[in-house]
Amino acid sequence: MTVERVDTVIVGGGQAGLAASEHLGKAGVSHVVLERDRIAERWRTARWDALVANGPAWHDRFPTMEFSDCDPEAFPAKERVARYFEEFAKKIDAPVRCGVEVEEVTRLDGRAGFCVKTSKGVIEARNVIAATGPFQRPVIPEIVPAEAGLLQIHSTGYRNPDQLPEGGVLVVGAGSSGAQIAEELMRAGRDVTLSMGPHGRPPRRYRGRDFVWWLGVLGLWDMPAPAPGTEHVTIAVSGAHGGTTVDFRKLAAEGMTLVGRTEGFADGKLRFADTLAEVVAQGDADYLALLDAADDYAARNGLDLPEEPEARVIPPDPDCLKNPVLELDLAEAGITSIIWATGFALDYGWLRVDAFHPDGKPLHARGVSPERGIYFLGLPWQSRRGSSFIWGVWHDAKYIADHIMTQQSYAAYHEAAQRAAEKA
Repeated sequence: MTVERVDTVIVGGGQAGLAASEHLGKAGVSHVVLERDRIAERWRTARWDALVANGPAWHDRFPTMEFSDCDPEAFPAKERVARYFEEFAKKIDAPVRCGVEVEEVTRLDGRAGFCVKTSKGVIEARNVIAATGPFQRPVIPEIVPAEAGLLQIHSTGYRNPDQLPEGGVLVVGAGSSGAQIAEELMRAGRDVTLSMGPHGRPPRRYRGRDFVWWLGVLGLWDMPAPAPGTEHVTIAVSGAHGGTTVDFRKLAAEGMTLVGRTEGFADGKLRFADTLAEVVAQGDADYLALLDAADDYAARNGLDLPEEPEARVIPPDPDCLKNPVLELDLAEAGITSIIWATGFALDYGWLRVDAFHPDGKPLHARGVSPERGIYFLGLPWQSRRGSSFIWGVWHDAKYIADHIMTQQSYAAYHEAAQRAAEKA
């Protein structure tokens, strides 16, 4: 059997894998990018039809290539984002091999490097970068049994309102996906109940600047770790309809029913935690704190940006906040579908090396594993708050590429010293 040899194998042809390829290519490191589907496949087939990027085109991109045909302030549609990555791969001449699934990675016996078994053959590599990102295995909590007779899908399986049976919809999760899907369904005339947990709620724009700009100048993208108690807090932000601030009180006033965290199910009834008012208030506090920080920054730096006092007006509490629903009979409420916008679990079953915590999470420092030659890329908070964003993963990829180059220099010294010793 012929075995191909290359310095580095990158597993995954999405934003993380392509960012790594750019930096390794510039450094002259031989590598391949293995993608089981197409470049940026998840943008095409694991998102709903109307999805647009959550950040404007000037920001949510790689530093080395702009969107060629988008207004910088616009929010590109998902197909345009996928095409951006295809164009980027062509621009950097990335050695991407589509339709190749990595089945197993193991350490070579008695020598440096790894055996990468794929659906198209075997590759030996000194380094392996796991660039499959955080969205690997959709998680649906085991709360409502299948025999309840409801359509239950994860947010990755949702496409548009027409795919759902007639009737009301419960959306579980108030992050970006849950909030946007719930609003889309309500606009389509569905009765929507949104089950909410803790969330951040930034303003889409404030004083003429998108919130991504404010996070940048305030240094908040560079936070090295979540604040205590916010590790599992999602962010409710949307680029839909040209970019608007997610306002749960406004959505409730327009007909959406808000409830607390989904806790249990019995006898056809769902039970919700009595936490709705608290989590909405926490989201408001997060929103107002960013406005405070932005105002302070503008004043200290003499920025000539229009003041926006109306942004601080919080609408009155809707009835579902003042009189929270703690139990809901799904049949009586007419709910026929549940969309679980409840996140993902990691899945590195193919990576059979000593690089994981007991709970299966990658063991790493800024993507560098203690298993020498194994790297992770595209993880949330890998080095900073911005790590899982397009521009953030590009900077993390540079750090990993630099680390690989440093290790190459040590290996080159060792080989040269050995040759010199053999000649002596």
